[in-house]
Amino acid sequence: MKKLVLAVAAIAMIGLPAWAALKVGDQAPDFTAKGSLAGKEFTFSLKKALRKGPVVVYFYPSAYTQGCDIEAHTFAENKDKFVAAGATIIGVSEDSLARLNQFSADPNYCAGKFPVASDADGKIAAMYDLTTSPEHAGAKDVRGVDIDHGFIERETFVIGKDGKIIAAFSSKEDKVTPEQHVEKSLEVVQQLSSAKQGS
Repeated sequence: MKKLVLAVAAIAMIGLPAWAALKVGDQAPDFTAKGSLAGKEFTFSLKKALRKGPVVVYFYPSAYTQGCDIEAHTFAENKDKFVAAGATIIGVSEDSLARLNQFSADPNYCAGKFPVASDADGKIAAMYDLTTSPEHAGAKDVRGVDIDHGFIERETFVIGKDGKIIAAFSSKEDKVTPEQHVEKSLEVVQQLSSAKQGS
């Protein structure tokens, strides 16, 4: 009987994903990371950013790849709306700082409007229970440049001033498109702003 119970438990565990991203209500892990804004390196601190208001932390696979380019461009186009709602945006990937310096300044993508941070060793993604696929041999970006890092799954977290996750959107689990990551997170921070003004 004991062997049967163990076998059933083992089978049940096979069906579960190795990781499950953090959920609404969870405390968001604090992190500090080297990043780039408009092509210039700086250090991003989640703790410091939260003092100003909610923070949208969006993880993406790689700069200069189709979905990530669309997502960055859409965040850049809507940056003023996020600012009006009192929110900060930070993108996180395993891209090197050299790649991010180009991407953050590129007028077609981040356009110098919001920062992106380098999680080259995947530690921040692991803190948020996100999966990272290994480096893809021979993978190239839209410019034909080799991609020499792993891909973090696309997931967006809206974190409240108290450090708790207010909303989470996943391309893998929720089938959210790159544009919808922006639209949905903007909707959340605008609702927060309206609620704050109404109180």
